[in-house]
Amino acid sequence: MKFDHLNIPVSDLARSRDWYIITLGLKVEFEIPDRRAVALQDNEGFAIFLQEKGDVVPNGIALWFQVEDVDAIFAEWSARGVAFAHGPQKNFWGYGSELADPAGYLVRLWDVRTMREK
Repeated sequence: MKFDHLNIPVSDLARSRDWYIITLGLKVEFEIPDRRAVALQDNEGFAIFLQEKGDVVPNGIALWFQVEDVDAIFAEWSARGVAFAHGPQKNFWGYGSELADPAGYLVRLWDVRTMREK
């Protein structure tokens, strides 16, 4: 079994879509304009469906993205103006950084090396 897709409701599809593409580098797999939905895919084939649903309450939902080097990504993305809630640090879930998407979902970045070492 393999986890393959995740649907998350958003209040502003265009804003969320652009954020995931520009900030995280996800690619559009397909869009369904009449349903106000888009499927965005990472480099490994996992897809997140964003579907506009009006007012959205993120309820503490978090998405974890594995990166090559969380410290380097934090420095690179910060330099291009990406706002983080915090930089790489030890957290209850391990070592990594955190930011929020436009709908308020938590996005956590981590890497294998620092997760083991820190």
